[in-house]
Amino acid sequence: MKLLISNDDGIYALGVRTLANTLAEAGHDVFVVCPDRERSATGHGLTLHQPIRAEPIESIFHPKIKAWACSGTPSDCVKLALWALLDTPPDLVLSGINQGANLGTDILYSGTVSAAMEGIIERIPSIAFSLTSFTHQDFQVAANFARSLVAQLEREPLPQLILLNVNVPPVPQAEITGVTFTRQGIRRYVDVFEKRVDPRGKTYYWLAGELLEEVEPEPDLHLPQNIPTDVDAIRQNYITVTPLQYNLTCASGLQQLSQRQINFPSGCDR
Repeated sequence: MKLLISNDDGIYALGVRTLANTLAEAGHDVFVVCPDRERSATGHGLTLHQPIRAEPIESIFHPKIKAWACSGTPSDCVKLALWALLDTPPDLVLSGINQGANLGTDILYSGTVSAAMEGIIERIPSIAFSLTSFTHQDFQVAANFARSLVAQLEREPLPQLILLNVNVPPVPQAEITGVTFTRQGIRRYVDVFEKRVDPRGKTYYWLAGELLEEVEPEPDLHLPQNIPTDVDAIRQNYITVTPLQYNLTCASGLQQLSQRQINFPSGCDR
């Protein structure tokens, strides 16, 4: 298969190198376009007010891989690859392997998930991979799962255009409990701003969010409640696979609100 790989940890991150090399060694046609530096928590940001540059990268990847370092965001990387760098579209867009979890509400901020979501916007099936640790450096277990998952999707493509958000626990392969499909959970953070003063006496603030709690999301009648959340399943050393989409319309809310009548106030000044 022809695979486009990006990330938000940057072109020199061990996670993307392990993922790309593993898939190239499995016989896939791999292209890598990643930010030239870490761009974590950039969400789906795009570069609009300055040029985007892409420089070819050699020697750090498998010899069969063609790679570029991009000056933009993760979403820029995928958009640039699809519209400028690749001659033909890939069969899959992959993102990762991220250093750190992308569980629950993390996905709203994640550059890793946003890079994969850019593939979905361009009508290409996509997968985001994350290793749920900021310190664990063995990405091979996650890469092995990626190789297996890509092979399965080659034989049996996804039934619809969706993004698979994959999180892998940071344990040896023998300690993986299994693979399970999950729904999105919730992770709440305490956003603590540390107040500091620079050498010129000016005040600045440093954001240092800390995980406060992991809670069950509000019941959604459109989701089977017997399916575990990604937050819960990862605690039990499952590899979690959560299907995502970019349409954020709340179906149950729309159904309830459509029964109401919202009036435009008359007699307003114009």
